[in-house]
Amino acid sequence: MVKPISKLKKELDKWYSLYIRTKDMDSKGWTECYTCNKRDHYKRLQNGHFISRKHLSTRFLDDNCKVQCSGCNVFKYGNIYLYSKRLGPELSEQLYLKSKETLKIMRHEYQDKIDYYKSIVNKKIKTLDNSLDF
Repeated sequence: MVKPISKLKKELDKWYSLYIRTKDMDSKGWTECYTCNKRDHYKRLQNGHFISRKHLSTRFLDDNCKVQCSGCNVFKYGNIYLYSKRLGPELSEQLYLKSKETLKIMRHEYQDKIDYYKSIVNKKIKTLDNSLDF
């Protein structure tokens, strides 16, 4: 059975979020919030977007997505002021302009991206030193 685009998008969100949260983690799975520098385990952190996820053209861009704690991402609504300061004015403007573009992702492109990020995440997680739980 062919998965609907909505299911593929949801699955890609899951794997891309894990990719963002694990790409800079240390050997114990710890990384830090992009906006407040709080250190925590990747499982307790989130994928924060500078430009809202509703804009498909920037939804899966590394420049637009950074690790954030729930305090910054949820309770401070992305902590956008600090987020933009860290990105800098040029990149912030580029992302804003990119978000205005229309993008259509085809079913096979979603699946290719899912496979790609799933592979990266699984390799990265296998390298964790699990001798100490968080």
